[in-house]
Amino acid sequence: MMIIEFDKYQGAGNDFVILNNKTGVYDSLSTAQVAFLCDRYKGIGADGLILINASSTSDFEMQYFNSDGNESTLCGNGGRCAVAFAYDKKIIDKTTSFSAIDGLHKASYISPLEVHLEMQEVTKIIEVENGLLIDTGSPHYIRLVDNIEAINVQKEGAAIRYSDSFMPNGINVNFVEKEGITKYKIRTYERGVENETLACGTGAVAAAIAIHSKGESEGETEVDLKALGGDLKVSFEVSDKRYYQIYLKGPAMHVFSGTIQL
Repeated sequence: MMIIEFDKYQGAGNDFVILNNKTGVYDSLSTAQVAFLCDRYKGIGADGLILINASSTSDFEMQYFNSDGNESTLCGNGGRCAVAFAYDKKIIDKTTSFSAIDGLHKASYISPLEVHLEMQEVTKIIEVENGLLIDTGSPHYIRLVDNIEAINVQKEGAAIRYSDSFMPNGINVNFVEKEGITKYKIRTYERGVENETLACGTGAVAAAIAIHSKGESEGETEVDLKALGGDLKVSFEVSDKRYYQIYLKGPAMHVFSGTIQL
């Protein structure tokens, strides 16, 4: 039996259980235990769980698990929430660097309403039928649509995620609707959650790059994305189809703290 001390954070509606694991006390959590903590009916409830681990090369290591209990690829909003957590716990100052599954990330904590996370460079954009494939730390499929409200994201997202083209690992699926040159709506089906989420940070970044690469933003290098759970902003530099100095920006807010018995 173990008593878990946790904090819950959310970024644009993407919510996470965060555990301070700098002493390694939670290293032995099983897949089933992580899934229980993320369960919205029997546990705390979250899109994923984040361990803040000790690191010899940066301020901390972020280890991310999807709500199905399995360790996953990078979560952008989770990264921003990890930064907010680390700032609140006095692990970091307002600027930091931390390691994640895809490498080192720089970040800045400005306020609970604005945390900036630098993402890895993107150099590969693959055109497929009705969409683009871009890896922003997690693999994403992006499709531009005319009426995003009419999309059954659960059904259509799952069909793409589980299609033969993306097996065995699957893919995250994003639907994007243009409202203006730099203003877009986005809805995302996330693998590992196996449902639509209120926001997805790596999806927002992939969408912004897709929008620019298709000429939809008319060369503008900052894009506003309205997700179901809140607003995100993505800025970047671009040279010869290389996207760099990519920043995901948005809120990362403490929800509540508590203990739970495993």
